[in-house]
Amino acid sequence: MYDLLVVGAGPYGLSIASHAAAAGLSLRVFGRPMASWRDNMPGGMFLKSEPWASNLSDPAARWRLDVYCETQGVTARHGEPIPVEMFAEYGLWFARNAVPDVDERTVTRIAARPGGFEAVTEDGETVQARTVALAVGVMPFVEIPAALHGLSPDLVTHSSHHGDLGRFHGRDVTVIGGGQAALETAALLAEQDTRVRVLARADRLRWNDVPPPWERPWWQSARSPHSGLGPGWRNWFYAERPGLYRRLPEPTRARIAATALGPAGAWWVRDRVEGSVEVRLDHEVTAARAVPGGVRLEVTGADSFETEHVIAATGFKATRDRLGLLCGDLRGALATVADGSPEVGRDFESSHPGLFMAGLVTAAGFGPAMRFVHGATFTSGALVRGVRRRLRTGVPSGAIPAPGRHGAAETVRG
Repeated sequence: MYDLLVVGAGPYGLSIASHAAAAGLSLRVFGRPMASWRDNMPGGMFLKSEPWASNLSDPAARWRLDVYCETQGVTARHGEPIPVEMFAEYGLWFARNAVPDVDERTVTRIAARPGGFEAVTEDGETVQARTVALAVGVMPFVEIPAALHGLSPDLVTHSSHHGDLGRFHGRDVTVIGGGQAALETAALLAEQDTRVRVLARADRLRWNDVPPPWERPWWQSARSPHSGLGPGWRNWFYAERPGLYRRLPEPTRARIAATALGPAGAWWVRDRVEGSVEVRLDHEVTAARAVPGGVRLEVTGADSFETEHVIAATGFKATRDRLGLLCGDLRGALATVADGSPEVGRDFESSHPGLFMAGLVTAAGFGPAMRFVHGATFTSGALVRGVRRRLRTGVPSGAIPAPGRHGAAETVRG
C-alpha cells in the first residue's frame, strides 16, 4: 500500500508529487502530464499570469519556469506573456526532473477502504494507498449556461474543449463570456477569418492594466506591491497569504471567491479585440434551439439571431457533485461549503480523513490564488505536511463523515 496516491498531473499534481517524493513518501502519480494545457488550449494562446508567478513547485525551487526558458534560449521577462505551448513543455520538463515516474493512465474510480483508499485505473488495475490527493484540474467542472443544455456538441462547446480552432475557419461563431478565455478565443477566431461575435452579460468589458515595472521606487512598491495575482495589497493578500485567507469568516470567503478577480481581458489581447471583434454587451442567452445550419439564440435586449456554432467561455463550477471519479458513498459524505465545493481543512484535507484536495476545488477555502498556477506552491507544501501528519496519526478504519450542515457532522464508524 502506498503512502500517497496523486490523481492528476497538471501543475498542482506535479508540484504535490515533487514535495511528497522529497519528503520520502512512497507514492504513485496518475495522469497525462499537463494534459489540459497540451490538449485543451488552442495554439497562439498565452499565459495570463506573469512568468515569475507561473512556477510549478519543488522544495528547492530548482525547476522554475525561468530556468526552463533559459534552456530554450529564451529569457522569461516580467510583463512579457509566455506562450501556452512553452508552458506545457515546461511542465513536461518539470515532470521529468522533479517527479517520480508518472503513470499516464486515467483513474476512473476511488473508494474508501479500511486503512485508506482503493483506486481503479482505466484498464482495471487496482491500486491501494493510505492517502489520496485529488488534483484533477478544471476539466471536471466545465460550466455551460442552462439555456444551452441539450444541444449537440456539434453546435455548442465549452472554450476548454478546443485544442485547435481551425475547424471554424470561414464559419460564423458566437462566443459567450466577457473574460480572458472569451476574448482571447474570439481574437484567435477573428485572426483566422472566422466571423465571430462576443456576447457578454456585463455593460462593459474590463481589461487588466499593463503591469508596473518590476523595478520601481520603493514608495510605489509600498503603495502597490507586486503579487502573483497582480499589483495591490488586496491581490498580494490573496496570492501570498492563502493560509490567513482561510481564517476569514466563511461568508466573507464566499463573497470574495464569487467576486474577486472577475472577468477581465489581459492588456495584451485588447488591441486584438477592439476594432476586430463584434462585442454585444448587456446580452444574455435566455434560450437556444437547433435550426438547419446552426443554432438560433434568444437573448435579452435584442432580437434573436442564428449562428453556426456557440463557444461558451463561461468558466468552471467546482462542486463536490462533479467529482465523478469518487464513488457515490465517498462523494456524498463529503462536507461542503456554501458554493457546493468540498470543505477542506488547513492542510487541504477534506472531511474524509486522508482524502486531500488541490486546485480550483479549494478556492472557496483558500482564495482566488487556487484558480491559478501560482497557488500550487502554497498548496503543495501545506498538503504534503498534512499527508505526513495524517500518516502519523493513522486513518480511522472505515470512517466516513455523516452529512450535517452543508454535509458536515460527526463520524460514523462501520
